[in-house]
Amino acid sequence: MTNIFHILDPMAIIKTLGLIGVFVIVFSETGLFFGFFFPGDSLLFTAGFLASQNFFSVIVLVLGVFICAVFGDSVGYWFGKKVGPKIFTKEDSIFFHKKHVERAQNFYNKYGNKTIFLARFVPIVRTFAPIVAGVGQMKYKNFLTYNIIGGFVWTFGMVLGGYFLGQIIPNADKYILPIILVIIFVSFLPIIFETYKIRSKK
Repeated sequence: MTNIFHILDPMAIIKTLGLIGVFVIVFSETGLFFGFFFPGDSLLFTAGFLASQNFFSVIVLVLGVFICAVFGDSVGYWFGKKVGPKIFTKEDSIFFHKKHVERAQNFYNKYGNKTIFLARFVPIVRTFAPIVAGVGQMKYKNFLTYNIIGGFVWTFGMVLGGYFLGQIIPNADKYILPIILVIIFVSFLPIIFETYKIRSKK
């Protein structure tokens, strides 16, 4: 169990894999259906904090994750467009659960095209929303617009939030873990709320 938490610990991931590892994880979480378990929000915030401590350039970091986030979403979109409705009948496996796709579908039904922007801030939905948009034949021009805007706000907001924390607060590393836990909790609130609503209706 300790090893699992170590693997998903943002600080450990970044110090082990470096800047390239951050880019790969951001792309995987937004572009590959099995990337839903990566800690995207907390990873970007922690990377921003480490950039403030001169681990790497904040400019390279924020531009790199923005490009990877936008490219990842586009890959997810084209995957959904190619696979089509068949993804809803795919059997569950270690890396795939139909409930995740259905959850993203519920968001898409509720918010329409804006889902691509809003999903950036919701774990799991962030991974599957582009796929659902592709399955639903959303026009790529509209998809790309929301993709770029959402990717910009998400990556710059999270990275620069961590960066400025490290710049402003002395010994900010003492507060990183509590802040990360708060970020994780807040980011999962929409999923918890939607799940509660669905179960209440049933």
